[in-house]
Amino acid sequence: MTDEFDAHRPYLHAVAYRILGSHADADDAVQEAWLRLARTGSEGIDDLRGWLTTVTSRICLDTLRVRGRRGEEPLELLVGSLSDDADPSREVLLAESVGLALYVVMDALTPAERVSFVLHDVFEVPFDAIAGVLGRSTAATKMLASRARSRVRLGRPSAADQAAARQVIDAFLAAAGRGDVAALLTVLAPDIELRAAGTLIRGATAVATQATTFARPDAVVHPALIDGVPGVLVTVGGRPVTVMAFTVTSGVVTRISTLTDPARLAQIVPSWVA
Repeated sequence: MTDEFDAHRPYLHAVAYRILGSHADADDAVQEAWLRLARTGSEGIDDLRGWLTTVTSRICLDTLRVRGRRGEEPLELLVGSLSDDADPSREVLLAESVGLALYVVMDALTPAERVSFVLHDVFEVPFDAIAGVLGRSTAATKMLASRARSRVRLGRPSAADQAAARQVIDAFLAAAGRGDVAALLTVLAPDIELRAAGTLIRGATAVATQATTFARPDAVVHPALIDGVPGVLVTVGGRPVTVMAFTVTSGVVTRISTLTDPARLAQIVPSWVA
């Protein structure tokens, strides 16, 4: 049974990671799926991959629901000065099959929408199987995926919106670098959310206060396109340490999503940065 599970482990991690957006949370979900299989045994399970997909997806669904009730925790992020040789034509393109910026959009989805979208559109799981995961009818599950798909598509900004957002992001970075809370509050939405894997800070005052701790003299901020959404890549000594994707609405930042995992950064950041 261990060998059978290990054969499916990479697939299960991929499912959990694309639903949750965190390798650590995905590892936890896969481990919990193994524990449940170990308790029940594989006897009587005709389609082990399908069973494990259902179990892992339900664990992820529970994790998404719990996330919304988590308290605030400090973040370790770095903000320096914009690179003097920043050139829009050399902006960094950071993308995976489901990129960081897509998670900015997906964070606005309900847990059920997110699970149905990822399972069907990324892994081609049939809607009737997803309905079993969610405890909904097949028709309702199709509607959830369709609604999520529409919201994800609408979340990609136009070129004009990107240019306007870049100005707001630059103002945020400049104010954060100066430690200017008042200036930060002018570019932050009252209900802004600052998210890292498993971490959430809500509210303009809390985010502005946290942002004043980001500055570090040896950090350099490179303008970046993160899966089509304006953001920044922060490097220290040429080494990537943080990626930040911004959602800007009506001239203020409404959401910041970050990536600081060294292993994942090493996989997706191009070599020209060094």
